[in-house]
Amino acid sequence: MALFVTCLVDQFFPGAGRAAVEVLEHLGLAVTFPAAQTCCGQPAFNDGFRDEARRVARHFVDTFAGHEWVVAPSASCVAMVRELYGALLAADPVYGPAARALGQRTYELSEFLVNVLGVTDIGARYRARVTFHPSCHLLRGLHAAGCARALLQAVDGLELVPLPDEEQCCGFGGVFSVKFPHLSTAMMRDKLAAVQRTGADLLVSTDVSCLMHLAGGLARDGSPVRTVHAAELLARGLRR
Repeated sequence: MALFVTCLVDQFFPGAGRAAVEVLEHLGLAVTFPAAQTCCGQPAFNDGFRDEARRVARHFVDTFAGHEWVVAPSASCVAMVRELYGALLAADPVYGPAARALGQRTYELSEFLVNVLGVTDIGARYRARVTFHPSCHLLRGLHAAGCARALLQAVDGLELVPLPDEEQCCGFGGVFSVKFPHLSTAMMRDKLAAVQRTGADLLVSTDVSCLMHLAGGLARDGSPVRTVHAAELLARGLRR
């Protein structure tokens, strides 16, 4: 299997990528890291640059075509590959079918653990009061929020507190937060108010994009709540 590390993990949150490998290797899988990988093309696609996104998508297909599975610590990027590559490359007689086939072998980490490996309890132990934010793509794109929640519920010592209005977006949305900063900030404020009501010590998600956005708001508020990617929490629990 191959790890698709994603841009934000690679550049800003490498610990989430290392943690994903640690969890997968703990479960006995051999993980490779194709060095030629780049972006999935989602920023270009979302901003209307379809030709540029197609070039990136073709490169992604070439890079990962030979692997049985592709796993990423990001529901957003997986949704791009699985949901949009087929349509983006539909007119291409070679890359269209290849992209659709690859999309069916590409998984978000928690989705892969639960739905493919059939694992919910990985043997992790971590004592904390935690609330979980399901990213929009995990919740609505992959319909896999239950996978991450099941993994967290199985962690020994972890108290998982429901997040009020958890289905509401955090307001990041990639280029959305740049184009509509005031609306993005208002949505973030609603999400952080819900987080504070839980009394949680940690805010967990499967997407570092959401966590980056929300961590900035928490820091500006002087909040003691900290953010952590689900893979990092699970990996810390394995070390304990």
